[in-house]
Amino acid sequence: MTPTSFPEEIVKRQALLVEQKHELAEVFGFETRNRYVVSSEDGVAVAYAAEQQKGWSGFLMRQFLGHWRTFDLHFFDLGRKPILVAHHPFRWYFQRLEVSTAEGRSIGALQQRFAVLSKRFDVEDATGTARMTVSSPLWKIWTFPFMKGSKPVAVVAKKWAGLLAEGFTDKDRFRVEYQDPGLSAEERLLVLAAALFVDLQYFERKAR
Repeated sequence: MTPTSFPEEIVKRQALLVEQKHELAEVFGFETRNRYVVSSEDGVAVAYAAEQQKGWSGFLMRQFLGHWRTFDLHFFDLGRKPILVAHHPFRWYFQRLEVSTAEGRSIGALQQRFAVLSKRFDVEDATGTARMTVSSPLWKIWTFPFMKGSKPVAVVAKKWAGLLAEGFTDKDRFRVEYQDPGLSAEERLLVLAAALFVDLQYFERKAR
């Protein structure tokens, strides 16, 4: 898959919204498969993402291993055609999300780094080179700025989902803003994948 074959609705927009879809079981404390809708700022869906681990094994891993578990997230266009795969290997610490095209070509990865009093991870390209860094301080726990050196190039920000959703489910909403028009298609997709990484790493119930 070449960069030009990625859906333009994703790689050409200045901002996207990512909303997690929850099920009734989460109200009663059971973790269900993560599913997301990616939409434009006016609410028009442009893509979907869903965790692929089904059955009892996937259910048990979600309940007892939380964000440490191994899982795959698949992204689909509106025609349900696979466009992106994000793989999370099992790790107790320094979590990682590896992103590739549906055909298996590596795009890059998100790699958690050691930090004190902040949430920090690097955005790596396919060669393992850090292209962007992310550091969210304690006083801005819902905001994740993406930097190239000292230049801000993108930001992922969690949005308030409502009292019931925030208190009893894992239903989260994020706004993805691309501040640098020079970001490549691959970099934009990595920032989009980072919104899900942030949700699963820092806001999923078992991560709290």
